[in-house]
Amino acid sequence: MKDKIAQLQEIIDQYDNIVFFGGAGVSTESGIPDFRSQDGLYHQKYDFPPETILSHTFFLNNTEEFFKFYRDKMLCDTAKPNAAHLKLAELEKAGKLKAVITQNIDNLHQMAGSRKVLELHGSVYRNYCMRCGKFYDFSYVKNSTGVPYCECGGVVKPDVVLYEEMLDSTTLAESVDAISRAQVLIIGGTSLAVYPAASLIDYFRGEAIVVINKAPTPRDRSADLLIKDPIGQVFSQIRTEGE
Repeated sequence: MKDKIAQLQEIIDQYDNIVFFGGAGVSTESGIPDFRSQDGLYHQKYDFPPETILSHTFFLNNTEEFFKFYRDKMLCDTAKPNAAHLKLAELEKAGKLKAVITQNIDNLHQMAGSRKVLELHGSVYRNYCMRCGKFYDFSYVKNSTGVPYCECGGVVKPDVVLYEEMLDSTTLAESVDAISRAQVLIIGGTSLAVYPAASLIDYFRGEAIVVINKAPTPRDRSADLLIKDPIGQVFSQIRTEGE
């Protein structure tokens, strides 16, 4: 692993237009469960599969059941940024990292200090009334019971992209732009199994692709550097300028 860390360090030292594309594996070391691992949400028992519960159709037709699952499994306000989140924020501050593109909805990149974060699947920290558009924060939904309602009577919906819903076009466009301009693309903590997010990798035209993921991904063979270790452990060994 030391040799691969040295290679990653060399790449980071050499380039100053790096983009990070991450998924659930970035947050598992902070205690947030992912979906597809051995003990992930898809392997736990509910009346309905999580993929069904987290769909637009289920939200509309079984709203109260949706919020039971959502509060229980998707709202984790005790998690703290880990070494990966913190190092990425440091790299941005040092002028190396130009954007974090994340499939996560947990806000941990922002908590760590990252400023340019493109959230492909939204955030549990934003909620809006479906009738009047009024904003509601994390605690409003977390502390509500049953279906959370706005003062106007509308249902308050989390600003997360459910199955069957489209990704935000502005976030997509910004992500494509960042990846297509990048010299280095670091892919971390993602199986690259969720589309259309995973297809954004195809826009990369730069110098090097780095893949950091414990499980195999479709991009392993084409990676210039492949590291199969926990991403927090990897980034904890990376130095930023001045360290």
